[in-house]
Amino acid sequence: MAASRVVDTSAWIEWLTGSALGKKLGKQFPDKAQCIVPTIVQLELSKWLVRELGEDQADQVIAYTQKCVVVPLDTTMALLAADLHRERKLATADAIVYATARHVGAELLTCDAHFENLPDVAFFPKSA
Repeated sequence: MAASRVVDTSAWIEWLTGSALGKKLGKQFPDKAQCIVPTIVQLELSKWLVRELGEDQADQVIAYTQKCVVVPLDTTMALLAADLHRERKLATADAIVYATARHVGAELLTCDAHFENLPDVAFFPKSA
């Protein structure tokens, strides 16, 4: 898979927990060179990992994300996220993740329903 993708926190968590959806998503994950990781995703992942799996696992996963293409939140990204927050009614973190994908011209891989009908989103719904 050559196309770059931003992998949303929801997709990382499904993949890391090895759920049925996570197994499906794992096949959709880009190689590290095409895997775009917004710093807000690192924050959300670290919070979840430390709480659910412990500090060591958190360190390992964050180390993995650092081998991907990490995109920090800068002024350009913040202003684009503010526009998307207003236009698309996205929560702040979601707006930053989506702004990152738009800014770098990548598709967003997610299972978060907030992104379902947005352009350039590969949406994999969680089963009820």
